[in-house]
This record gives sequence, C-alpha cells and structure tokens, in this order.
Amino acid sequence: MTDRGVDEEKRATLRRFAALGAATPFVGIGSAETDDDAESGSDTRDAIVGYIASTPGAHFSKVRDDLQLGTGETQYHLRRLVEDDIVEYRRDGDYKRFFSAGRFTDFEQTALGYLRRSTARGMLVALLRDPDATGSELAAALDVSRATVSNYARKLDEVGLLSRDDGYAIAQPETVITLLVRYADSFGPDAAALADDAADLIQYDP
Repeated sequence: MTDRGVDEEKRATLRRFAALGAATPFVGIGSAETDDDAESGSDTRDAIVGYIASTPGAHFSKVRDDLQLGTGETQYHLRRLVEDDIVEYRRDGDYKRFFSAGRFTDFEQTALGYLRRSTARGMLVALLRDPDATGSELAAALDVSRATVSNYARKLDEVGLLSRDDGYAIAQPETVITLLVRYADSFGPDAAALADDAADLIQYDP
C-alpha cells in the first residue's frame, strides 16, 4: 500500500472513531482551540475517546496500533485525556488499560482487562456455557495445556473473578455476560457467538 493509501486509511479510521467520540458526553474536547494543528489534535482525541468507549480495557499498544497513531502522539493525547478526567486507566501487570472515566466499577474494569486476554476470555466463555466444566475439559476446548488452565484459574481467583472452592465458579456471572455482549464486537468470535446465545444464559445459576 502506498503512503497515500496508508494516510487515507488512518484518516478513515480516525473519522470513524471520532464520530463515536463525538456521540459521548465528552463532545468537543478541544473546541476552544482554533488553529489547524489544534483542530487535528482535537479530532485525534475525539477518536481516542470513541475507541476507548467501544473497546474498554484496551491497553496502550492496542489503542496506538488500531488507530494507526505514533507512540509519542498516543502518549500525548492519552495524558491530556487522563488529566482532563475524560479517560482513566488501571494498572494490569505491565499494561495500562484505559476506560471512559467513571463508567465502570472496579470489578468491571478487572473483568474487562481479563476479557481482553484470549485464554482467560475463552475460559470465562466456556464456563458461562458449562458451569460444570472441569480443568481438563477447559484445556481441551481451548486447545491449551492443563497447566495453562490452572495458571489462569489461579490468576482469575486472585483478582476475584473466579472461585475455585468447588470446581470453577464465575463471580458475578451476569455482569460478565453483560460486558461480553455489550462489547462483543471488540472481542473475538467466541464473544460474538456467546452474544447470540445470551438470552439463554442470562439466568445462569452455577
């Protein structure tokens, strides 16, 4: 693809997410700025707001790469948004995960962070479908080792998303289902498939 093609693709991506950002309560983030560079920066920030609103829990690199921004550009605008209390972040190991400010509880932020991990999401989706699934069954369904399932189960237990007292039981399963359904398009096909079956799962009772 030519440089011109890349630039056009980037502009189209930014316009798409800027439209989402403009539909949030944080419209016109940089409206007081009038020169061309400031207007461009405002459009970029609107795009970041829209992207984070539709992809909550995305980490820095995903925001940067999906919006086709530079590292310094992304750092600058995210810092401005955090300072203005429009966006907030949560530490998740080596990651900073970003959320629309004041929109999610601590539990929801933690859940969204783990739902952004394919193996953890796969385990949660599988357990929502079959609350009695064993570790071996989860490993087979996800095509991972039993040790990998045990490792993720331990982490999910530590952060309060999963109980291992009697098999595996998801904490606040209806909240997890709601997050998966609401943001299904930003997850993988497993979440989209679950969204199609959500009506049958919403009364989930382990």
